[in-house]
Amino acid sequence: IIDSFLLILKDKDINKITVSDVIKKAGIVRSTFYNHYENIADLVSSMEDKTIHDIFTLMETFHPKNDQEICYSYFLALCDYTITNPFLSSLLGSPRINEKKKKTMTMFHNYVSKATQNSSLEGRSKEEFSYMIACTIGCTVGILHKWTRDNLMVPKEEIAIMLTRTFLKGMLPYMS
Repeated sequence: IIDSFLLILKDKDINKITVSDVIKKAGIVRSTFYNHYENIADLVSSMEDKTIHDIFTLMETFHPKNDQEICYSYFLALCDYTITNPFLSSLLGSPRINEKKKKTMTMFHNYVSKATQNSSLEGRSKEEFSYMIACTIGCTVGILHKWTRDNLMVPKEEIAIMLTRTFLKGMLPYMS
């Protein structure tokens, strides 16, 4: 069902996809769809939850250090995930991102809270450190949003370099 939805999403606006489109593409009967989801909105919500979870799982692997190669590898992995996840690209590149801001912001808040609890702050308050993490996340999402709105025209390697430089020269010195 999800794979079929993603295939349809490549050619059709997310708000115009119907249950009929999905079941036809998936080669299933309507009741099979409804055994898993109430409607398209429920399918989309489930995919948003999974995508956000995947991104946070990827974020948890990032241990920022003043190492350009580590940062570049992380941001390149994030770009690859954006490219290979048409749902994320669609979500980032559309005004729909605002509709799910509350859910995403709650997850960001939980991530930032967890990160500040487990971090050595070295002279910084937890509040200040949490703002720096939030700023880094916001900057990253902003760049990915623009990139997807521009149809991924800039090579992913260049986006990863921009994100790496922004982090290493902008946020990391302030956080250190």
